Formats: sequence, C-alpha cells, structure tokens
Amino acid sequence: MSKEPVREETVMAQPIVTAPKPRVATTTAGLRATQWNADDLPAGTQLTVHPLTTSDKASVTGYLFRRGGERTVVCSMHPREMVVASYMVPEILKGGAAVWILGPRTVGNDLRLEHETALLDLAAGQAFLRDTIGFQHRVLQGTSGGGPLVAFYCQQAGLPAHGRIRKSPGGKPTGLDQAELPVVDGVVLISAHLGQGQLMLSVIDPSVVDETDPLRSDDVLSAFNPDNGFKTPPESSNYAPEFVARYRVAQRARVERIDDFARSLVTRKAEARARLKAARTQADAILAAYSPIFQVWRTDADPRCFDLSLDPSDRAYGSLWGANPIVSNYGSVGFGRVCTPESWLSNWSALSSNAGMENCAPAITQPTLMIEYTGDNSVFPQDADRIFHAIGSRDKTRHRVHGNHHGRPIAEHASNGQTEAGRHVRAWLEDKRLV
Repeated sequence: MSKEPVREETVMAQPIVTAPKPRVATTTAGLRATQWNADDLPAGTQLTVHPLTTSDKASVTGYLFRRGGERTVVCSMHPREMVVASYMVPEILKGGAAVWILGPRTVGNDLRLEHETALLDLAAGQAFLRDTIGFQHRVLQGTSGGGPLVAFYCQQAGLPAHGRIRKSPGGKPTGLDQAELPVVDGVVLISAHLGQGQLMLSVIDPSVVDETDPLRSDDVLSAFNPDNGFKTPPESSNYAPEFVARYRVAQRARVERIDDFARSLVTRKAEARARLKAARTQADAILAAYSPIFQVWRTDADPRCFDLSLDPSDRAYGSLWGANPIVSNYGSVGFGRVCTPESWLSNWSALSSNAGMENCAPAITQPTLMIEYTGDNSVFPQDADRIFHAIGSRDKTRHRVHGNHHGRPIAEHASNGQTEAGRHVRAWLEDKRLV
C-alpha cells in the first residue's frame, strides 16, 4: 500500500518594520492580557459549569461554552493557570464549535503541580465531553504552557496503558497506567513554548553563586554586566557569541545542581519510608512526612530578551515579565520561584521533566494547527522552528501572526493578533470539516 503524502503547510507573514523609537515589552506572564469581555461572546452563548472527579480522586472544574447544536468542542487547559476568559473562547464560538475550559487542580503555584497528574485532569474532561455530553469530535488547544501539556497528553494517550509513565521524575506513582486517556481528533497550538523545563533552561540566571544567597553573583557570567555587553534598558545589549556560548553551558550547570539538590531530598524521604517498614522511629517518621519547599531565584535572564540581535524578531525589549530586568530577575514573582523537589523535577527541569515539546510532539499524529506570534518574548523564531519540526503529524499547518506572546500588537497601528489567530483557527476547523 502506498504511503499517504505528507501535508505540511507554512504560511509566513512579512515581518513588520521596527519603529525608530525603542519598544518595551509589557507583562504577559501569567496569561495577562488574554481576557475577553462578555460583549465579545456571540449571541445565544450559554455557559455551564461541571465539577468533575479525576481517576485519582482529585477535583477539577470544567466550563462549557456553547450555542447549541455543535458537534465539535475545542478544549483548553493550562497546567497551573485558569483560562476561562481566554481570548480564543469567543473566536472559536463564532466558527460553530463549542469551547471547553478545564480548571486544573493546581492553580497559581507549583507546589502541588506535576505534569503527570495534570494529564489526569485533562483526561477527566475528555471522558466527560465524549461520554456525557456526546460531542463527535474533540480538539485540544494549548496556549503558552498549555501547548507542551497537550503534546504530553497526546503522547501518553497514544500508548497502551502498560507503556505509559508510571512514576513522575520525583518518584510518585502517576496513575497513568490505570487511567483512561481518550484520544482526541485534532490539536491547535498557539504561542506554545518548548516546555516549562526548556523555558527555565533559557531564562535561568547562571551567575548565581549560591542558591541560598541570591544576591551573590559571578559577574563574568552575568547578562547584566556592562563588561559582557549589557546596555542600559531599553537600549539593546550586544553580547559576544563566545559569552552567549559560555552562558548557555553555565545555565545547564545550574539546572543540574538544582536537580541534584531536589533528588537528594526525594531520596532522603524515600529512604526514611523504606526504613519505617522495618522499624518505626520518630526520626524516620518525620523525614518521611517532611515535604520541603525551596526557592529558585533569578529566573528571568534570557540574553535574547535584552539583545534583540539574537534570533531577531518583531519583539520589543524585555521579557514576559516586562522591560525592567532587575525587578523581574530579583523580584518575588517569577518562574519556578517556589517549588517542592517533585514539582521542580516534573515541571521546571529541562533535564528531568517528561513534558518537553521536542520529546512529546513527535507523538502527535492528529491534524495540527500551530500559530506563533512574531514578537513573542518566550517563543523565538528558532524555538518555533524546533516545535514545528518536532510535530509528528503528517497534516500540520503553521501561521505567523504579528503580536506579543498573547497576540497583542507591538508595532503602532498593527492589527490585533488575537483576532487574526481566531480567524486562522476557524478556517482550520472548517478545512478539517470539524464544523
């Protein structure tokens, strides 16, 4: 039998000319500037709320938007953010599909989040939409960190139960081998990054000398040292290739050190639990119960955010956290700032996490639409190339749309990228005969 020809489409928008006046990034981390308002919803839209129980007895809540008569539902979830007000909700509804937003069990922090159990949240919604509501087709839509989650789900759902991941990187049973993970019919990725671990590997500050004293620095490795090419914001810095190469190696070394620390805590707990089975002591009971929390400081230091000549794009100066690198790198709010050993290893370690896009996306066999924003401060052009190349589907389409990480205009008088992305999604759903 002859093989079906590969269908691969890439639609590229022309880059918008950079304005003479320096542009600075606005904060988009935490899904800021992604909301719609009630006036955006099509007439007749109804919202119903559905409390669900996952296969491991956790509680999650789904929000179903529909006008009635839809046979396809587009499903969105972020591993740690509540995306009920996502700008894609009204855009998709206009095209004749319903929208399902699932609120995860862990909202707003990483203390209890492990990507393996987040899949169980996603699965509970998929089973409900198939068996209780009765939708004919279900499409997973992942925005930002929701993209790698979607890829991870497709990877595990495509495996027989006995072939799935049985233990998280922190050693906890995942329950994936005991759960039903309904296979979906399509995938939509919007500003999806390479995964929380790869994101952290790009942004973590390698000049930290001591994890217990974040104010100590090795200036030789600092992206904010003028001797290394740093300029006063918002002037673009100018880092030498040799510095960037050393910087990337040192970033990986710091992640390795944090991994070692996290694993030592996991091992200590596991050993105490093992000893308790032989002879119970209060000291071991305490160690077995102890769940340490640690901080990871200075996690906003990707040189590409401050040197706009590195992997150039339409982006403004700064990161997802804004244009002040001192505030974002040393402030109390940041990626991976507060972790447990288990959450660090499963979510934020590029060396330990199972949820990386390049690891999981080859397992996506469904028709796939990928939308990237040309001014994204966390998904740079080479990152987007890596993601699209990794997607295993023989039917994949790519669009480049002007906008920041969440599609807001960067250039003056530019169109709203969120609206354009919505048009692409509606057209793709129609092309795939899902609406």
